[in-house]
Amino acid sequence: MNYRQWERATEWPLAASALTFLAIYTWTVLSQPTGTGADVAEYAILAIWALFGIDYLVRLALAELRARWFLLHLHELAIVALPILRPLRLLRLLTLVSLLQRSIGGALRGRVVTYAVAGTLLLVFIASLAMFDAERTAPTGTIKTFPDALWWATATVTTVGYGDFSPSTATGRFISVGLMVAGIALLGVVTATLASWLVQKVAEQDDANHAATQQQVAELTTQIAFLRTELASLGTKPYSPPQ
Repeated sequence: MNYRQWERATEWPLAASALTFLAIYTWTVLSQPTGTGADVAEYAILAIWALFGIDYLVRLALAELRARWFLLHLHELAIVALPILRPLRLLRLLTLVSLLQRSIGGALRGRVVTYAVAGTLLLVFIASLAMFDAERTAPTGTIKTFPDALWWATATVTTVGYGDFSPSTATGRFISVGLMVAGIALLGVVTATLASWLVQKVAEQDDANHAATQQQVAELTTQIAFLRTELASLGTKPYSPPQ
């Protein structure tokens, strides 16, 4: 099995695992289970985390240029290997965005809408969960409920930043930096993709106009040749422009 075959074979299972991970993580953050429920949730998260680790190792082994692949996927190694980046494991849910992109085909405009809507909603929801989990027990924190965390994430990702809610812990500030950078990057990607789509459409229209002009010239050339042939058959010397 090569690299592409492995990616195609694991795309849906990993997407399902990511959805399961999100559901478990959301449940643990919002309900704060204890006892057996907390243990089961923790073991399930560890099992899914192990799946992502196995996927990373297999893709590294199947990559043609392993050193280059390793350097280009250092963020995935960090997500799998470093416990301090545990909330960032949810970034694996971006697999769902690629699945949505495939479902709408190859239309570039559809990809822009998909990345903008799905990426933003996913980013805001994940950041809200992580922020609420980090800030709700902070003595000086202002984000004490999940709706407050959602409001903070929405204001932050849109670069509005009202300031009514702000993180007070190191983890919360780390999440804030990640959300701000991701929000700016998302806006830049969408803008650049839209500009590229407009340029492509203009180029396609120019190509279509050029092709239509060429076709008209070819048709006129054929008609002139036909008329010259008809004149020759009638014994009339065809007109030739002066040299």
